[in-house]
Amino acid sequence: MQGKFIISLDFELLWGVFDVVDYKSKKEYFRQTRDIIPQILYEFQASKVHATWATVGMLFNKDWEEWEENLPEVLPNYKKQELSAYDYAKSIKSSSTEEFCFAPNLIKQIAHSKGQELASHTYSHYYCLEEGQTAKSFDKDIEKAVAVAAKIDVELKSLVFPRNQFAPEYLEICNKHGIKNVRTNPDSWYWKDAASNSVLNKLGRTGDAYMNLGKKSYRADTIDGNRNQSLEQKASRFLRPAEGSKILRKLKINRILFEMEQAAKNNEVYHLWWHPHNFGDQPEKNMNDLRIILDHFSRLRTTYNFQSKNMAELGDLLR
Repeated sequence: MQGKFIISLDFELLWGVFDVVDYKSKKEYFRQTRDIIPQILYEFQASKVHATWATVGMLFNKDWEEWEENLPEVLPNYKKQELSAYDYAKSIKSSSTEEFCFAPNLIKQIAHSKGQELASHTYSHYYCLEEGQTAKSFDKDIEKAVAVAAKIDVELKSLVFPRNQFAPEYLEICNKHGIKNVRTNPDSWYWKDAASNSVLNKLGRTGDAYMNLGKKSYRADTIDGNRNQSLEQKASRFLRPAEGSKILRKLKINRILFEMEQAAKNNEVYHLWWHPHNFGDQPEKNMNDLRIILDHFSRLRTTYNFQSKNMAELGDLLR
């Protein structure tokens, strides 16, 4: 099998960060995030790059009224209640916050763009490793995510676990709802406990962006799963937002370009991921970084037949 270049994006808007930011101070950030998504789609189309957009199901709603109509039958009962999207929503529900919480038109634009897969980031940005949540509430969350996507004729086939809280015991639930592919974490010590934000893990994840802390690409035949189970497609690299330091920014991009080339030469999979909101600050610099990566991909496609696939397409090939 030829080398494969996979891109996945975690599309969340406010639902992904409400517990760590005050939206009132980030309004321009989220507006720029909304503006950047059509630009990313344009660059993907121009470079003939396919991608998976793992989208929080709540974004499918058009307003708070529809959000109320789409409450799942069972809600997660986190011990840390500040993680509940449902509790948070009660404190911000007004017409002035809808642009930060809902994006049906952007979702339709993604779904109608060639090579772009609309996938799931769960319905409520669900935390699978947090105390208090259960298999029952996860099942109902995914059931609702699948239902809102079906309303716009989208069949969800792939999923990314929020905050990378991968729970292998939930693969059976994903598979039951038609989700055949999930993104899992890299094989690195600082990703072994995805829910941990220890200083050591943070140092490892940050340092990994600028120096060689291990091989990132992998052979497709090492992907776990079979015809009756969701395939575990490992992430390779998180594309960090544009740094203020030109030196760090160059180091980051050069690492990515080198890793892509190694994957292309060795017929391996290289899976790059980020959040659209990572481009919300310094959008021009971030888009320039993306263009450098996509231009490099185009050269690798010509030289090594490096191929762009979204997660569903890779899963279909492996089956």
